[in-house]
Amino acid sequence: MNVSISGRHVEVTDAMREHVESGLLKIKQHFDRVIDVKVVLSVEKRRHLAEINLHAHGLQINAKEESDDMYASIDSALQKIERQVTKHKERIQRHQPRAQRETLEAEHEAVKIADGEDGEASGGDGTDTRQVLHREKVLLKALSVEEAAFQLDLLEDSFLMFSNAETQQVNVVYSRDDGTYGLIEPQF
Repeated sequence: MNVSISGRHVEVTDAMREHVESGLLKIKQHFDRVIDVKVVLSVEKRRHLAEINLHAHGLQINAKEESDDMYASIDSALQKIERQVTKHKERIQRHQPRAQRETLEAEHEAVKIADGEDGEASGGDGTDTRQVLHREKVLLKALSVEEAAFQLDLLEDSFLMFSNAETQQVNVVYSRDDGTYGLIEPQF
């Protein structure tokens, strides 16, 4: 987790920095996929402002608080961020497939193809030599595309196969290298 703390019209002391970082550790306990956090502390007349911008995989959370005391502003902003993170986490964890939507099963296989001398996948007698290495059955939940992206955040895999709740077709959502998500839909 990258944390950058900056100040506008105020010098960020070591005590302020430690106070912010200790509060962010509590948030990291709830949600460990945080990429970076930007904290801006500022003073305008007698108002002490604390603004926190948290960026995680596909999630942006912002909080801005002001008070007469900088530490109170920091605490309030951290509490806002923590509430939003726990709300997001609970929403993902409590998601259940809706009763009226059916769940589907699909099979997943890994196949090994042996190359012949001519580059074709065949045995010496002209028959194909494909070998199933791994077979897996997957229970497909009826999810919206957004729900599938949230579920993918919790998984360690790079893709998730699901039944699209809107189209009732099998779709695949996958994470891309640039931090965005891709969607594969069948075309008939």
